[in-house]
Amino acid sequence: MSPPIDDPRLAAPQCLSLKPVRTVHENPWFSVRCRGGFYSVEYTEPQVVVLPILDERSVILVRAKRPLIDDITLELPAGGARTNETPVQAAARELAEETGIEIHDLSRFQNLPPFSVTPRYPFLVHVFQVNIIQAEYDVRQVHDDEIVNVECLSFEETRHLIVGGEIYVALPIAILAKFFLSSVAFLT
Repeated sequence: MSPPIDDPRLAAPQCLSLKPVRTVHENPWFSVRCRGGFYSVEYTEPQVVVLPILDERSVILVRAKRPLIDDITLELPAGGARTNETPVQAAARELAEETGIEIHDLSRFQNLPPFSVTPRYPFLVHVFQVNIIQAEYDVRQVHDDEIVNVECLSFEETRHLIVGGEIYVALPIAILAKFFLSSVAFLT
């Protein structure tokens, strides 16, 4: 496993000078706060995204039900860490829940530089890449009900779906774009 990213924005808001801090709404999943006149959406647990790469030639994506935008979107596996769960443990669990692919060796998850979802969210999202082989993909288990389908798309197919607008959720696009621009995958 790659060493953890040392960025304080992964663990706590860095906007301590923005006062007063007032909670406008709170539920079990997130809160809305006013920090010195700036409104933020803050999840109650760290957020993770997994970039599963199959045999250094394809990306594993999920089609997730998204009722708020009345669509089934192509995304990377993602979600929140549970209480007392490290981000890498959350990444392995989310991968298993959303794709059915179980990776027990956490050292296989490469810690990538974090991303900001939006400037309205004062935490960065943990990003992990995991390399998967075809045999692991072929024996995947059942995924959770939020997922309609698990798809394995070549790098070229993935790029075309981004350009064509079928992959349009911003965070997966940012992670995929960085992967394609910074790796040999961009050349294939």
